[in-house]
Amino acid sequence: MMPRGDSGPDPVWSRLPQAFRIPFSGTRRELETAVLALLASIAITSVLMLISGKAPGHVWWAMLTRTTSDPYVLGQVLYKATGIALTGLAVSLALEARLLNIGAEGQVTAGVLACALVGTALPAGTPALVAIPVCVVAAAGAGAAVGATIGVLRVWRGAHEVITSIMFNAIVSGIALYLGNRVMFRNGTTTGAPIAPGAELSPLGFGGSSANTSIVLAALAVLVVWWLRGRTTWGQAWRAVGQSPEAARSAGISVGKVQILVMTGSGALAGLAAANFVMGHKHAFEEGLGRGTGLLGISAALLGRMHPVGVAIAALALGFLSSGGLAVGDLVDKELIEMLQGVVVLAVAAAVPWVRRAEVAA
Repeated sequence: MMPRGDSGPDPVWSRLPQAFRIPFSGTRRELETAVLALLASIAITSVLMLISGKAPGHVWWAMLTRTTSDPYVLGQVLYKATGIALTGLAVSLALEARLLNIGAEGQVTAGVLACALVGTALPAGTPALVAIPVCVVAAAGAGAAVGATIGVLRVWRGAHEVITSIMFNAIVSGIALYLGNRVMFRNGTTTGAPIAPGAELSPLGFGGSSANTSIVLAALAVLVVWWLRGRTTWGQAWRAVGQSPEAARSAGISVGKVQILVMTGSGALAGLAAANFVMGHKHAFEEGLGRGTGLLGISAALLGRMHPVGVAIAALALGFLSSGGLAVGDLVDKELIEMLQGVVVLAVAAAVPWVRRAEVAA
């Protein structure tokens, strides 16, 4: 029996606004779209600052100078950007295969839980050469398992990945909380036992910030995804499925197989973010650790126009806005800066058709 993923076009995807579909156009248009979206977001937030009685120029300049001059804040930018880059890559990988992975939140949580469980189970004397790879594989494997399940349900049972992703976010969160209460939390806290010392990642030394060497994992992930999508037959296959499943099927590509493998890889990338949170920062399981990173990954994927390098740059921008917003907390309410991260998504949706019309008119 042919899997449901090979049975024809997806009616839910076809009803999505054109701005949220993947454009396979030139780099120039993609860059223009990202820049316009970011500028529009800043302009909207500036208007809100004026309404609240703040001087936008003063706030933005203070955010820039305080962030770049304070090693701690700069380190926090890198820490936040590391997790966002990995979840952004996860979302963009799925989007390029015409899949909507809204489950990066749950995949991060699964990675955090698996990484912490394995890390605490390792003997205290386990060397780093063993402990670090084992914990990293556990984190990626847990995220991949969730992603693969979503992909299988999509292909073989026709369950749309948006619905199953949302459900798995709730399921994984509930499992993590249950295991935390029953097994992991200690002394009335919501924090578990520390992982083996050998599994801890070294800090980068930015003024005592949470930035750590998991940023190397994120950089490697960017390079690997970039290489796969542009230099391999496999990358061409998943992009072909995203452009036209019917044409890909006619060319002999198994659309269902590609979709399952892409969702598995997407989940693994999201799960890898656990290395940043567990191995590089808390060194233990903690309730809510990494929460919100999966949602910010959606913003990074859209702002970065699905390109790995663009996603990395977008992650840095979102990390700057997140940490920089805290740095100017005495000047403006931090909620106002947090709104900017959501406005970015709306601005991307508006910028795509505008750039297209301008290109046609030219």
